[in-house]
Amino acid sequence: MSVPDDRPVGIGIVGYGLMGRVHAYAYRAIPVYYHGQPAPVRLVGVCDVDATRAKEGVTEAGFAFGTRRVEDLVAHDDIHVIDVCTPNRFHAEAVEAALRAGKHVYCEKPLAFDLPEARRLAQLAVRAGVTHQVVSEYRFFPAMLRARELIADNFAGRIFHVRGAYLHSGYVDPDRPLEWRLRREVIGGGVLMDLGPHLLDLMRWLAGNVESVCALTETFIRERRTPEDPTRRLPVEVEDAIIVLMRFTSGALGTAELSRVATGAEDELRLELHGSNGALGFNLMDPNWLLAYDRTAPPDRRGYTKLATVQYYPPPAAMPSPKFTLGWIRSHVHSQFSFLDAVVHHRSASPSFEDAVRVHELIEACYRSARERRWIGLDEMPEP
Repeated sequence: MSVPDDRPVGIGIVGYGLMGRVHAYAYRAIPVYYHGQPAPVRLVGVCDVDATRAKEGVTEAGFAFGTRRVEDLVAHDDIHVIDVCTPNRFHAEAVEAALRAGKHVYCEKPLAFDLPEARRLAQLAVRAGVTHQVVSEYRFFPAMLRARELIADNFAGRIFHVRGAYLHSGYVDPDRPLEWRLRREVIGGGVLMDLGPHLLDLMRWLAGNVESVCALTETFIRERRTPEDPTRRLPVEVEDAIIVLMRFTSGALGTAELSRVATGAEDELRLELHGSNGALGFNLMDPNWLLAYDRTAPPDRRGYTKLATVQYYPPPAAMPSPKFTLGWIRSHVHSQFSFLDAVVHHRSASPSFEDAVRVHELIEACYRSARERRWIGLDEMPEP
């Protein structure tokens, strides 16, 4: 669906929980951050199964109307983009409806409930000929953009090791109820389906495709109370933590650790990359810096250097000044700007739905490895 030159890009958001609010905020911020580029933006419609939330989208974020029906968004002529912010189980319904209506689609991670569904949506997106992007906003932190540039410039040389960890502590409390992120029938898995898409996408983006994996999962708190009845407890069917060994197609070795019961962690996403020429390091809890070690420097001048990436987004970002410290939501603003820029200029967006399929394949390989207790090659993932 092309956007007429004399009209703003119309946005429809499906799901007005936390992420729906974050995305709405980012769309409103884009014209200010980027001096009106890539085009004027208008929040047209917001959809939520909870009518109160849909109403809040109108009164708080400034949407023109709220509804409980996805069909009302995809049928609206002034909506050019459908932004999907629902739990995983409900992604496909909204994405498919949008694609069949010829709308551009921006979808929260992971793209789908499982691998077959992700493949089907990616095929539909290609046939629809629209712009499509999955939300992997951590790619858009300045430190990660700089790391990608340095790797492309051969700063690290041949990559030997890639270490990744994404740690939360939100489920350490055994009295936390069995909410939707702990229900397999809603999310499709545990921490690997929740935090995994972020970390695995970054590792692939920086170090290339993965050839094979060996994974170990554990559920430490095996029963939780239900939100509806505190006296009733049900088994937890998803993992609290997972550790993955990886072999990349380049020959590099990798490890990925994901946990939602890592006591003391807040939003601890860490990456380390070691190569023949140098090394890079990043921690989301200290996001203004990229650590860089240059092995080609004279021996007496070697050591990790903190590169100040702060707000150094690529142009045309203009606000705030590059010297100011970075906030988490800033990556969403730039991710959504990148998507809208692709929509307006009729380009492919990245990460695309096909990129999301590659992450789903990796997730499925990890789960299969944990079940079968063996190494799994990515070439073992059955084709559709």
